[in-house]
Amino acid sequence: MHDNELIFRHGDRPPFHTAFLVAFQHVLACFVAIIAPTIIVTGALGLQSEAPYLISLALLVSGISTLIQTQRLGPLGSGLLCVQGTSFSFVAALISAGLIARERGASDHEVLGVLFGICIAGSLIEMALGSVLHHLKRVITPTVTGVVVTLIGLSLISVGVTDIAGGHGADNPGDPMNLLLAVIVIGVVLTCQLSRHPMLRVGSVFVGLLAGCIAAALMGRLDLSGVAQAPLFQFPQPLRYGLGFDIAAFIPVAFIFAITAIETVGDLTGSSRASHLPTSGLEYQKRIRGGVLGDGFNSLIAGVLNTFPNTTFSQNTGIIHLTGVASRHIGLFVGGILVMLGLIPAMGAVLQSIPQPVLGAATTLMFGLIAVSGIRMLAEQRMTRKRVMIIALSLGAGLGVELVPQVLFGLPELVQSVLSSSITTGGLLAILMHLVLPEHQATEEDQAMAEDQAHASTRQATDTQ
Repeated sequence: MHDNELIFRHGDRPPFHTAFLVAFQHVLACFVAIIAPTIIVTGALGLQSEAPYLISLALLVSGISTLIQTQRLGPLGSGLLCVQGTSFSFVAALISAGLIARERGASDHEVLGVLFGICIAGSLIEMALGSVLHHLKRVITPTVTGVVVTLIGLSLISVGVTDIAGGHGADNPGDPMNLLLAVIVIGVVLTCQLSRHPMLRVGSVFVGLLAGCIAAALMGRLDLSGVAQAPLFQFPQPLRYGLGFDIAAFIPVAFIFAITAIETVGDLTGSSRASHLPTSGLEYQKRIRGGVLGDGFNSLIAGVLNTFPNTTFSQNTGIIHLTGVASRHIGLFVGGILVMLGLIPAMGAVLQSIPQPVLGAATTLMFGLIAVSGIRMLAEQRMTRKRVMIIALSLGAGLGVELVPQVLFGLPELVQSVLSSSITTGGLLAILMHLVLPEHQATEEDQAMAEDQAHASTRQATDTQ
């Protein structure tokens, strides 16, 4: 098969065995990414007792969302083979929101109620943005998006490294055995990534976690006692934790919803291109609007069913290239597998039993890759003086409030709560500077340099001829 060929196109129905095998590869590619945000948020906020139930719901909602996104439900969904899952982009903002609720004396259930309340409110914003995306792009430019994505990755690295050290409140932080487990996981992931076997590259994080758990079991550090206590089968309880709301906690989350709406456009465009479908015209615009609307609606379902916002995953576009199968019929199998996994709470208990150094090693690597993704977005932009200043000041301010929160202590409490998030501070500053700073006009020196480069290119072309 050549890169530009498809074995099964968008509207085809592959045989059952082919559909199941391809669906399993899609699930394998996104499984860790679906469950990891829930494990990270609950761990950072001290909500481990609720983690098995919330992990199961993350899988269940991802399955439901994938069915809606791939099969279309009225105006909802893109109709493409694209998997939905819990979004990493919200992790830092959700942890910040939970800490704000904690500081105000909220119990575990009240913290979760606030998180799901602000997620439901934010999902309505994304649904509304679906019809005005062309206006949104004028404010949330690739430079702004790159700054925000970079800050998301960098701000989360401390969470991953804390898990490597043993987690919050560890009895023996920095235990050499914890570091050894982390090295094993990262070593296995890197080995798989450098392998020539496509399936090993696709499932590298999964294989790394499995290797880490085996190593932890051999060291006597794997505790599966919670699995026996988990019920075999359990239906979700909508709004189990009630609903709360906090404006200071909501602003960073609302900002991320706007960013993910733009990212979804890029992911769906990539899926359309991989599926040999138009990437312009009325049909394409309909798919994009349906996809963004589906993203928001699926995040609304997530909040009602007690889990965190969903978004379209980009890694599944690579599976289409890998397998040559773009049939949206595969979405039925992917969604079905995820729903079944979500209805089995024991699965959540097994996943929660992953030792923190093992999970921390994998998530630290993934957070670093998120930061690299943001850096790539920035590197693709032409580095004018205006963009350089926006990037420098936005990253500096965002990381500054994260590393030295005391800088905000003189401000009103509400302002402190809002600006304490590196994402909000850096993102809002990037937008403000983009709107306020004038575009740089080329100086005579710049023009002379451009002319010299043009002349050099012409001479090189002439010499080649």
